[in-house]
Amino acid sequence: MFTVSENNTDFSWQRTNMVTSQLELRGIKDERVLEAMRLVPRHLFVPDDLRDRAYADSALPIGYGQTISQPYSVALMCEIACITPQDKVLEIGAGSGYQAAVLSLLSQEVYAIEIVEPLGKSAQKRLKNLGYKNIHVKIGDGYPGWPEHAPYDAILIAAAAAEAPQPLLDQLAMNRRLVMPLGSGFDQQLVRFTKTETGLKEEMLDSVLFVPFQRDFK
Repeated sequence: MFTVSENNTDFSWQRTNMVTSQLELRGIKDERVLEAMRLVPRHLFVPDDLRDRAYADSALPIGYGQTISQPYSVALMCEIACITPQDKVLEIGAGSGYQAAVLSLLSQEVYAIEIVEPLGKSAQKRLKNLGYKNIHVKIGDGYPGWPEHAPYDAILIAAAAAEAPQPLLDQLAMNRRLVMPLGSGFDQQLVRFTKTETGLKEEMLDSVLFVPFQRDFK
């Protein structure tokens, strides 16, 4: 379904146009996020038959009922997580590996979990072939997180749930942020949680549309 060859098509102008028309015009201002979005070859993270739509202003199916998130959603989540070059980031819902690739240019280390085994294995291979050396992909249930590498400076969840999973909040470093969509169906809101000494600070942001958070109850 996926390949990692650039073939004969140069998508650089599509990436530039995506950043200008979809991100900057909607208020994304973090220059590091904008530059990462310019650099990561999104067309290599979508199925071959959707490559011409890779930079469209929409999510796209990647198989197994999952999607690659809309470019704006990826950029917004990265921006509001306030990631620095020294940070360790946990991503839940790696999918094809696209957001992990963007995060890898913003942080020191990325730990990504994908519950759908074929997607997780494909993401591992793709990221390795593309030369991303600071991304670690684990196949499994994202709800318990990845405690052996905690605490994390930022946690991004690319799937919607009714509430933030407590194990992930426990693995978040103090005064740092977890970003995820809350809700179900077409009634979802992007939320930023900041962990403080006095409790969680919760900020409701844009309306979004993500796939549901999957659990493995075996």
